[in-house]
Amino acid sequence: MYHFPVNICLVGLSDELASIVETTEPLFPFSHMVFCAPGPDPAAIARADALFVDVSDRNATAWITDALAVKKSWAKLVVIASHEQMTELADLFDAVADIWIAPLSVQEFSFRFGLWQKACRREAEAWETEQYLEATINSIPCLVWYKSKDGIHHKVNDAFCATVNKTKEDVQGRGHAYIWDVEADDPACIESERQVMESESTIVSEEVVQTGAGTRLLTTYKSPLYNIDGTVMGTVGVAIDVTQERAYETEIVEKNRTLETIFTTMECGVITHSFDGTRVLGINQAALNILGYHSEEEMVDDGFDMVAPSVLPEDAQRLRASIATLKNVGDSVSTEYRVRHDNGDILHVLGNVKLIESDGELLFQRFLLDYTDKKLEEVQKDRYQKELIHALSEDYLIVCSFNLDTGEGIPLRVSGDKMRHLDDLFTGILQLDDCIDAYLASAVHEDDRATLKNTLTVANLREELADATRIHVNYRIARDETAEYCQATAVRTGDWQDGHDIVLGFRSVDVQTRDEMKRRALLEEALDRANKASAAKSAFLSNMSHDIRTPMNAIVGFTTLAGSRIDQPEKVREYLDKIQSSSTHLLSLINDILDMSRIESGKVSLDEQPCNLVDMLEDLYSIVQAEASARQLYLTVITDDIQHANVHCDKLRINQILLNLLGNSLKFTKPGGFIKVNVTEVLGAPAGYGRYRFTVSDTGIGMSAEFVDHIFDPFERERTSTISGIQGTGLGMSITKSLVDMMHGTIAVDSTKGKGSTFTIELMLELNSSRPVVTPAKAHHLKPNHHMRGSRILLVDDNDLNREIAITLLEDEGFTVEYAVDGQEAVSKLRASGADYFQLVLMDVQMPVMNGYEATRTIRHLDDEHLSRIPILAMTADAFEEDRQKALRCGMDGHLTKPIEMDKLFEALDTMLA
Repeated sequence: MYHFPVNICLVGLSDELASIVETTEPLFPFSHMVFCAPGPDPAAIARADALFVDVSDRNATAWITDALAVKKSWAKLVVIASHEQMTELADLFDAVADIWIAPLSVQEFSFRFGLWQKACRREAEAWETEQYLEATINSIPCLVWYKSKDGIHHKVNDAFCATVNKTKEDVQGRGHAYIWDVEADDPACIESERQVMESESTIVSEEVVQTGAGTRLLTTYKSPLYNIDGTVMGTVGVAIDVTQERAYETEIVEKNRTLETIFTTMECGVITHSFDGTRVLGINQAALNILGYHSEEEMVDDGFDMVAPSVLPEDAQRLRASIATLKNVGDSVSTEYRVRHDNGDILHVLGNVKLIESDGELLFQRFLLDYTDKKLEEVQKDRYQKELIHALSEDYLIVCSFNLDTGEGIPLRVSGDKMRHLDDLFTGILQLDDCIDAYLASAVHEDDRATLKNTLTVANLREELADATRIHVNYRIARDETAEYCQATAVRTGDWQDGHDIVLGFRSVDVQTRDEMKRRALLEEALDRANKASAAKSAFLSNMSHDIRTPMNAIVGFTTLAGSRIDQPEKVREYLDKIQSSSTHLLSLINDILDMSRIESGKVSLDEQPCNLVDMLEDLYSIVQAEASARQLYLTVITDDIQHANVHCDKLRINQILLNLLGNSLKFTKPGGFIKVNVTEVLGAPAGYGRYRFTVSDTGIGMSAEFVDHIFDPFERERTSTISGIQGTGLGMSITKSLVDMMHGTIAVDSTKGKGSTFTIELMLELNSSRPVVTPAKAHHLKPNHHMRGSRILLVDDNDLNREIAITLLEDEGFTVEYAVDGQEAVSKLRASGADYFQLVLMDVQMPVMNGYEATRTIRHLDDEHLSRIPILAMTADAFEEDRQKALRCGMDGHLTKPIEMDKLFEALDTMLA
């Protein structure tokens, strides 16, 4: 686009070198004008745009100084000098464009001249580019700036300077804070430029710039600037100041939104027409929709004349009459009318018409509102209210309205029940006193007439309703052979100060009343049962010590006897056996008391084991004999008629049955009396079974026939002066009956007051004659097998006394015992001991820190396979079956209940350590 004519002056050059310049084609877009001078000719030099001066073998300093004095400021000076002249020319290096070293060959000169031409072209192109850039950035209204990495503005355009109200000299070389008159650089601006330089891409954003004159909103386009080596050296930014435009835009948007909201939510139709109604001056779409037209032309063509043809004829006449009432400017009138659309739909329109004046002409401005939905809602609401009133009064036989000042009233609703004759009593204009009298005489039960009459007098109603909004009175209607329960309700209406109006209703409450009476009777019956149960259980809690004291008495007595005969080992052993038998029974008795609820619910199961009936009865005799002797009673146990003594049975439950019966005999037999237990084997048993009859009889006080019928009920005891001072739980017979039923046996009682009682039990027991029976109560303790001796046991128990007893018993039998006081300590000892150190763990359950269940689960999950499989035996006071199951589920191998029976313990140890 540009063109450069260049005047070249050759000073002191040889003809050979000068011809090279003259014959070399100029590079586009340059043209050359070449002229030569033998020396520094001022006129020639002054014309030149480029000078080539050969000072070799000449006064170099003088020549160059003369040339510099007259050349154009922009003219380029190239000096040709020898190496020896460099020192002389050192002070002039800055004033010359280049120095070529002489001597120069033709080829070298031509090469250097070509390089000079290219350099000139590059310089011209750079000048052109800069001119384009300057012209561009300074002629556009956008802000343009070039910034270094450190945020310094190195170049800005005129628009930038105008925006910040500073000159380029003030802006260039400055940072953001100074330029925009703020205290610190804008963090948002710094961040956006950082992102541009890091991503090396153009980022477009809107930035709010704080200036000394306020806030400016800029839309910015920022791009990276690069060094020659390709690294980012800064950013170039272009910004459009859209502060005012955005304010205008926001204002316009808000106004448009407001108008749009008004028009889109506006449901009101608007029509403006001439005073005579023949010309429509304006109508909106809402009005056309309401009137049933698509356009104004369609409505006018249909014959609009003051009133649209779609208005129903009977309403159009009334609408015209309403409009005709408007005489003065500003007058308005509201009216309702209906419109029928082409599809047959009827719309209800609420209209308003106003007389206005515009440009001297009277006009009618009309507003139309479609309130069809509201109209239908009102109709529906009215219908619903009528239905609601009917539904609310459905239960009422009579509903009337009365004024207590006059006593007059009207019927609002009267039942069609002919049996009550209400249609005849309540019809037409009513007088309160006359209606009530007639109703009392014809329908109300005679016992309730006075009460109803006194309540529903005018005077009483006024007095009662002065303080209450409603009153009720219950009465009965005599119907055939029965009575129907009813209720009268009087409710005051309106303002009581202005008038004493009431609504009086009579309704049947027979079903509700009878249901309430049944509920009350059931509640009273339940309360009576609860009181009886509570009293019986209270008696049980205060008297249950007796059944515990029977075996306890044997334990204390035989312990005393053993202490007094310490030098008679056989007697001591006999007494110890009896103490053990009594202790076993005491433990079973405690278990039964704790297990009472399970016995009553049938959850207790039988544990049938081999048993010798004769030995069992001898043990029974040992338990009871001490108390019988103390009470001066004669106790006899007869087993002579037992043919097969070895049977399969639940010895504990049979003992419990007999002890319950003997306990009652001991309590209710006077000193000197007789108690007899007779067991016989009777005929009638199938093969492999024996039928056994257990008879317990006494010469006690006996029972009444009435009480015998309830003897097996829980907590029942006969209340007589003879036995009122005798303690008892009232549970024994109930438990006895439940246990006999579980064994599929029978129990019968024969009693006479003052003579005594006889209980007869028959049980079918499986024979066990082929297998010997060991009686643990009389046998010596089992001893550990040889393979058990020396086994190391970890005893886990938090009770010091329990640990001492267990450790002593186990060490006496040859075991090595170590202990832990809780589950956590037990787990730690097992981990520290190694796999083969302990052979078994005796684990209590209820312990602090970590209980036995948690400790067992932890042991079973140990990484050491041998340790995780170590036998664990529960030894706990948790004695129920669910406790045993819980122990097994958590990983224990067995379950023993406290107090520990050594035979059972050694049997379990033998099994686990085998």
